[in-house]
This record gives sequence, structure tokens and C-alpha cells, in this order.
Amino acid sequence: MGNTLIRYKGVEICQKEQVVLKDVNLEIGEGEFYYLIGKVGTGKSSLMKTMYAELPIETGEASLLDYDLLTITKSEIPFLRRQLGIIFQDFQLLIDRTVNENLLFVLKATGWKDKEEMQARIDAVLKEVGMSNKGYKMPHELSGGEQQRIVIARALLNKPKLILADEPTGNLDPLTGAELVELLYTICKEENTTIIMATHNLGWIDAFPGKVLAISQNKLCSGTKDECIFDY
Repeated sequence: MGNTLIRYKGVEICQKEQVVLKDVNLEIGEGEFYYLIGKVGTGKSSLMKTMYAELPIETGEASLLDYDLLTITKSEIPFLRRQLGIIFQDFQLLIDRTVNENLLFVLKATGWKDKEEMQARIDAVLKEVGMSNKGYKMPHELSGGEQQRIVIARALLNKPKLILADEPTGNLDPLTGAELVELLYTICKEENTTIIMATHNLGWIDAFPGKVLAISQNKLCSGTKDECIFDY
């Protein structure tokens, strides 16, 4: 394991005053592929939300990319998020602008200024996800799988060390979903980018071997598929 990107020690995570996870201990290094699994409502999204500072952590110790998540200020949160790629199940593309304009919007919002550099970066990420010829398309002109590829491209724009993917294949057919997971897996291995992917599909773990974070009964288990107890 290379540098540690995420370290949680004795963390308690609450949502609407309810304890979702307790005594969370976690250490994740660079270039690792993690599956985050657990039944609906067990806290997968809540755990991810703490990682991009959408949900505060109040007890324990928690650091991510050298930010202390217990003391992080509102003004620091945008700088943390610029170093992350976040992929949602429901795409969250801007439907009134083209693929190129969607990606340009993110670059401008994260401080890019040079037009040539911005276009070169957009071209590079579209090529990486196999969508080089789709920049002029509107989101509604793309299939679900193509839209999710654009979302992955968007997540790659600022060359993040960590990508959080919350059920990225949830709205896709099995074949398209497999292609997407393979793409994420390739990015992890070739670019040394750590990826944490929440999923209900345990078959991915055999097809694309990685480590497992399993949530059951307010507890988080971290390890191999065999080490974590699956409560399904």
C-alpha cells in the first residue's frame, strides 16, 4: 500500500440524529479498488457523504487527503472536493448543455482559466472513457451507459487521487454495467487512482478482484471477500 489517503479511527456516523455506523476503523491507500456493500439503508451513502464532507463527523478521528474531517471548514470543502471524483447513480448531468459544455462547466468551477488547456483536458478524458466523438451531443441523445461514461469523464477532469462511485451501475443493464466497472477498474490499475464503489452486485468482486467494505448491523468490516461476513 502506498500513501494513506483515508484514515478513520473510532468514527461514529449519524444521520438525522440516528447512529448509522459506529466504531468505524478504516485505512485506505492509493491505487486500491474497494467494493462498498450492504443492504439498502445500512449506511453506504452516509459513509461516502462523510468522505466528501456532505455529512459531518463529530466523534473519533478522520482524515482524507490530509484534511481533518472533524475540523474541516466550509471554505476548505471545495478544495477537498476538487481532489475527488464523485460518480452518482443518477448521472446529474446538466441537461441543457452539451457534453463538452458540461465538462467545461466543471473545469471553470474548479479554477481552470486557459481555454486551450481546458479543451485538451476535455478531449483527454473523453478519449479515456471511449467517448471521443460525443462532445457535441446533448445528454438526452446518449444512452444510459454513455451518460455514465461522461460522468466518469467528469470525475477524471482534475486527475483525482480518489473516486467515490455510489451505485454507478444501478440504472444500467448487466452488460453495460460490466463495461463500466471494467473501465473504473482499468483507471484504478493504470492511473493508481483509488476507487470506492458502492454496489449490490457481488459478482463484480469475482470478475474484478478488489478489497471489500461490508456494512451490517451498524458495523463496517474491511478486508477480503472471505474475511467480511455478508448479511444478505
